[in-house]
Amino acid sequence: MPFHRVAMRFAAFIGVAAVTGLVASGLALPLIHMTGVAAKTSAKAVDNMPLDMDMGELSQTTRILDAHGNLITTLFDQNRSYKPLDQISPNMPKALLAIEDSRFYEHGAMDLKGTLRALLRNSASGSVQGGGSSITQQLVKTTLVYGADTDAERAAAIEKSTARKIRELRYAIWLEENHDKDWILERYLNAAYFGDSAYGVQAAAKHYFNVDAADLSWGQAAMLAGMVKNPTGYDPTDYPDAAIARRDLVIERLIRLGDVSRADGEKLKDADLGLDVQSNRNGCFGSSAEFLCDYALQWLLADESLGATEAERWRLLQTGGLTIRTTLDASFQKAAQKSVSSHVSATNNAVGALAMVEPGTGDVKALAQSRPMGENRRKGESYLNYLVPEKYGDAKGFQAGSTFKVFVGASAIEKGFPLKQQISSPPKRTFNKSSFANCPGEGRFNSEPWPVSNSTTSGPKSLYTGTRESVNTFYAAMEQFTGVCAPYALAQKMGVELTDPGLERVPAFTLGTANVSPLEMAEAYATFGARGKHCDSRPVTEIIGPDGKAIKEYASSCEQVMRTSTADAMNDILRGLLQPGGFGQKLALQVPAAGKTGTINSNMAVWFNGYTPRLATASMIAGADYNGNWVTLNGQRLNGTYIASASGSTVAGPMWADAMRAVDNKVGYQNFVRPGAGVINGKGVKVPKVEGLSVGKASARLKKAGFKPTVGKRVKSHWKAGKVVGTVPGGRALKGATVTLLVSKWHG
Repeated sequence: MPFHRVAMRFAAFIGVAAVTGLVASGLALPLIHMTGVAAKTSAKAVDNMPLDMDMGELSQTTRILDAHGNLITTLFDQNRSYKPLDQISPNMPKALLAIEDSRFYEHGAMDLKGTLRALLRNSASGSVQGGGSSITQQLVKTTLVYGADTDAERAAAIEKSTARKIRELRYAIWLEENHDKDWILERYLNAAYFGDSAYGVQAAAKHYFNVDAADLSWGQAAMLAGMVKNPTGYDPTDYPDAAIARRDLVIERLIRLGDVSRADGEKLKDADLGLDVQSNRNGCFGSSAEFLCDYALQWLLADESLGATEAERWRLLQTGGLTIRTTLDASFQKAAQKSVSSHVSATNNAVGALAMVEPGTGDVKALAQSRPMGENRRKGESYLNYLVPEKYGDAKGFQAGSTFKVFVGASAIEKGFPLKQQISSPPKRTFNKSSFANCPGEGRFNSEPWPVSNSTTSGPKSLYTGTRESVNTFYAAMEQFTGVCAPYALAQKMGVELTDPGLERVPAFTLGTANVSPLEMAEAYATFGARGKHCDSRPVTEIIGPDGKAIKEYASSCEQVMRTSTADAMNDILRGLLQPGGFGQKLALQVPAAGKTGTINSNMAVWFNGYTPRLATASMIAGADYNGNWVTLNGQRLNGTYIASASGSTVAGPMWADAMRAVDNKVGYQNFVRPGAGVINGKGVKVPKVEGLSVGKASARLKKAGFKPTVGKRVKSHWKAGKVVGTVPGGRALKGATVTLLVSKWHG
């Protein structure tokens, strides 16, 4: 090896000894007088070290934005935003070099002059006062610490030993040989830790002064430069006096180096720190949209295109310096949260939840629930996200009650059932489960009785009145017409995540016995608003990399799942609920809207799912204690209001209306499309006249015409007892439809 290389590396080894404290024990001076053999041995030790090091990519902070580009929160392992040197105020590198390595551009990997100065200072004091490490050496140490993946690697990166110093020096030499000084300085400014979770100069500038790194003043730069030696001890938020003293030392160095005049420097010393500290929020907790934020992250973690494993995907999201653009509309979120919080307190034995979805895109505009994110039960906090499907929020959902009737109604319309055709709907009726058709190849249901009772009205009902009045016996009969398979499949196509056919695809399906989330129901009802076009819920539109280029774009995923005429018909039916005479007439908006109520057994959950052509909102209030048990809403006080008997229209409905009314001016006016006469009246055949006939003769005439006769209730009439006095439906009906015979009680 050439002598000059031996000498250079031997000198480096002396510097290593000085920093590691060998000089403090008197070992450095003998080293200076070592023979050439010893020098060659030391050089050989250096030569045996690796030739290069993996610098890797610095971890950067990910920003999560709303639909208008406003910051929701940040996500980071290390709070950092990488900035190239030309986007950093020149004050900052000058201040840093003044205090840490003023000869940086003059020396190589190690500043021999600075190292010898440190050696003498350490020897004089009898202890290690400083190591004289260059910026390059400091960058090496920082890189090794950040890059450690195991406890052993982390321990090796910070151990106090000559071996570590030799290793760092070898890497520093490699850096100087393979990168120019500006690259090293830029990397260091972005890698350094500035305390209080701020990594890199941009994060530090934003955190302490709320300015960009490009705009740092001399005083601000001097304070930050002084912090790198001891980020905790010089943290201005905890130790302002120490931070000022350290800043003034940096300013004095700048004066002596000629970067700042004496007069300007003294003025800088007289000024206060001028802090404008900004919080470093990490994650969704405490943000303005905790549960939509959390849903968006869980949704992205399920995207295998972002990484082979969930751990890889999480690392990308947490360290990749990404910009995640969500579909959140802050004004909608504010309206939703205000409504939910005003109707259900966090500490009630109930959960209020409200989801808003845009028809035609699937964009999730807002998600709000009464229990805020956290683990303090006394404050009513919970990490369960009741708003979204279980795979995204860990909550199992709640039964949806009569809001499921729309799937049967839409299936019946798809099959040609006229909107005005009536069906006899008595207060109570027992159905045989085997009379409900299952999916092909699944076999018939057991021959068991299924008693169904109405909780609202009874009598002859059409799709208009049977839906608006939520008549159970009407819809059980409708499901006999459609079978169970078609509405079950339609619900899935409309966004309801049904995964257990054995429990869900049963005759009771129409009464909403399956567990669902508000987001699923908002997505499903948005399908009607979009005239039969279903769009998957979408919380994220785009991911942008740190270079400003799109990594992934998420387009709307939509499919026409029913005829537009079917959707128009359902809209015409459901808008009646909010019109005069409807159960939800007090919930009407300033714009055309439609909706459906839902209440489950024992009033444990109530729903109101309503929508316009531009916004669908599902409102749910469910009784649930903090031990995971369902409880009735009856007799509870919800945010101070006593609930004697809960229902969808009176409890969940007002929460829906308050949120929707707050944004209906932003939603805008758009009317529904009126269904055609053929859909309303149908294209059936005429029902034969059978008044005055016996039940047997009337039944025979109906069968001959292609109908299925059944005997309904007996009524008072002028006909003799036992004579048929009319049918439901009368007029026209679909061929093959059930026609109910009304029979006279007595001769009037």
